[in-house]
Amino acid sequence: MIYHLPFTSGEDSIGTMKFIADGMLGRLTRWLRLLGYDVGYLQDASDDELLAVAKKEKRILLTCDLVLCRKAKKLGITPFLIRREDEAEKLANLAKEFNIRLEVDEAFSRCPKCNHPIKNVEKSSVVGRLHSNTLDAYEEYWECTGCGKIYWHGSHWKKIDETLEEAKVMLRRKNLA
Repeated sequence: MIYHLPFTSGEDSIGTMKFIADGMLGRLTRWLRLLGYDVGYLQDASDDELLAVAKKEKRILLTCDLVLCRKAKKLGITPFLIRREDEAEKLANLAKEFNIRLEVDEAFSRCPKCNHPIKNVEKSSVVGRLHSNTLDAYEEYWECTGCGKIYWHGSHWKKIDETLEEAKVMLRRKNLA
């Protein structure tokens, strides 16, 4: 099977660094997209298919699989082995290795589901698409330019901030070590 990523343009991304993640890294994929990075995610792809996409699209391979990591190196693909840590630790390690910003800037964020850029939209454009309680509680909304999903800084945003702050603390410790 030939895989094509649904959206692979670096436009509206932070920098030109692009990743592809193996099927075990769905949560990390969503975090990186939220941070503004173009991350391909092919959950059911074989190792050979992941490697082919990584090589063709010049993507950094994120994987939990040591064997896949070694194969990638042999093919001239930049791999990064993800340890089985919590998300904050994974983000800190990626930030140290690739100088990833641990800040959400919605001007660059991508849809966690489909990888397309998101854009700020008027509240009036989401009326009828969200529950009235949500519309009463929040003023800022973003819409995915691909799948149309609507985002806002809901109650989950506190956990996002906490995880990113934890990752920043870990990164500072790693940089001092």
